[in-house]
Amino acid sequence: MDVNVYKFSMAGPDDVSGLDELISSGQVKAEEIIAVLGKTEGNGCVNDFTRGFCTASFRSYLAKKLNTSEEEVESKVAFVMSGGTEGVMTPHATIFTKSEVEDAYSDDKSLAVSVGFTRDFLPEEMGTLTMVEEVKKVVLELMKEANIESKEDVHFVQIKCPLLTSDRILEAKSRGKSVVVEDTYKSMGYTRGASALGVALALGEIEEGEVVEEAILNDWSLYSEVASTSAGVELLNCEIIIMGNSHKSVSKYRIGHSVMEDAIDMEGVVEAMRSSGLDIDKLPSEEDRNRIVNVFAKAEASPDGLVRDRRTTMLTDSDINHTRHARAVVNAVIASLVGDPMVYVSGGAEHQGPAGGGPVAVIIEK
Repeated sequence: MDVNVYKFSMAGPDDVSGLDELISSGQVKAEEIIAVLGKTEGNGCVNDFTRGFCTASFRSYLAKKLNTSEEEVESKVAFVMSGGTEGVMTPHATIFTKSEVEDAYSDDKSLAVSVGFTRDFLPEEMGTLTMVEEVKKVVLELMKEANIESKEDVHFVQIKCPLLTSDRILEAKSRGKSVVVEDTYKSMGYTRGASALGVALALGEIEEGEVVEEAILNDWSLYSEVASTSAGVELLNCEIIIMGNSHKSVSKYRIGHSVMEDAIDMEGVVEAMRSSGLDIDKLPSEEDRNRIVNVFAKAEASPDGLVRDRRTTMLTDSDINHTRHARAVVNAVIASLVGDPMVYVSGGAEHQGPAGGGPVAVIIEK
């Protein structure tokens, strides 16, 4: 395969002009687009409809370009929109394209990407072991599809998962079923956490028997170092983008990853850059920065309310949700390193990296 990555800023959730420019100029073929990963400027909570608005805008645009239905586009392209661009984070989209190359092989592993979808989940299945197992199954299928032979070569698994709404909860109750939690905001954490644990199981980061129903959102020792999950009201299934490196890719890009131990772990970000192939001592040079296509990270407030033994108010602020605080902080740390606030930071890192931290991945031009 040959994989290409493009990034552009957005003036609003419905701004597809950046993609239109890429297609109109001939840089991108619409039929080769496999994923759109966006940061939208809503609140990132249950009622953030900028995610669905953004998805609908890109889906409609591609349907017209490809002269096909929006349903057909949605069956082939993963639209993963993460809400919340607090602080200096720039609203933007990252486009992934893939074309097939016969007998492709390279001694130097390059970026390989594949996308897939779980089945739709019933409300009572969201945030449970059922979701864990379904995500695990699809991740393993996508690894094979992307020709990623080793689990160590998987560097980022981006998932958009559903959440519970009042209507979905009532529908389950009408059938005599109960849901994992009736607080719709808390349901986002459960679906994010269950999806992340599915990735961890698929990649052998945790043992099969360790994941029981009671462990979800309770046992923080269980996590994936490459899972990035984001919940939204706009879907019922999980949309999955797996990113890694493969000998069977001739892409000019490569990906690496590391883990931020907490929200201000700058060294964790630098280590991800090194993992991607940049030869960095302490800080990236201007040449290094120019080779970075995008940085993807998860952010959360530590469950104990502390950062390096210092008290924070992220969990006690009744005006601003803690995920919004965390996104702003982690984006500022990464932006200061790469010299660009247009990086992807998603809030809510349940079972994604150690408690209070999160995975971080870097795609560079080789």
